Amino acid sequence: MLDLPPMHVVLLEPEIPPNTGNIARLCAGTGSTLHLVEPLGFDLDERSLQRAGMDYWKLVRWQRWRDWDAFMAARPAGSRFWFVEQGAPRAYHAVAFGPDDHLVFGRESAGLPKSLLESNPAQWIDIPMPNGAARSLNLSNCVAIVLFEALRQTGFSAAPS
Repeated sequence: MLDLPPMHVVLLEPEIPPNTGNIARLCAGTGSTLHLVEPLGFDLDERSLQRAGMDYWKLVRWQRWRDWDAFMAARPAGSRFWFVEQGAPRAYHAVAFGPDDHLVFGRESAGLPKSLLESNPAQWIDIPMPNGAARSLNLSNCVAIVLFEALRQTGFSAAPS
């Protein structure tokens, strides 16, 4: 079993149950905490959400927040946030992640609010799309890409296989 550093995945107003279920499964597998910030585009008891997360939900450390302000008010002092959205001034692999960082992802249809990104330019990162033919990647794929880079930087590569 790998001893991974703690990380936090934050989904701001997620809309698609299978994406959230897949991300929950990813969090279960990595020991990361999942934060679901309302409003959600689905009920947490929807069959598709449960099916996508399969029986992993019982293994996930997760919290549900009524809105962004409630989430931010409860965050530990000194928490670091990385806002993942296209158009950022730098790529996800060009930053130095630390244990307990919060990786923030927005809605599937609209991403993160522009005001949030503009007020946090030093923490705004993206996943480069060299081909440029695709508008975006699937949310659960984006979370996996950035989360595993953060884990690699914070000790994942040193863990026994």
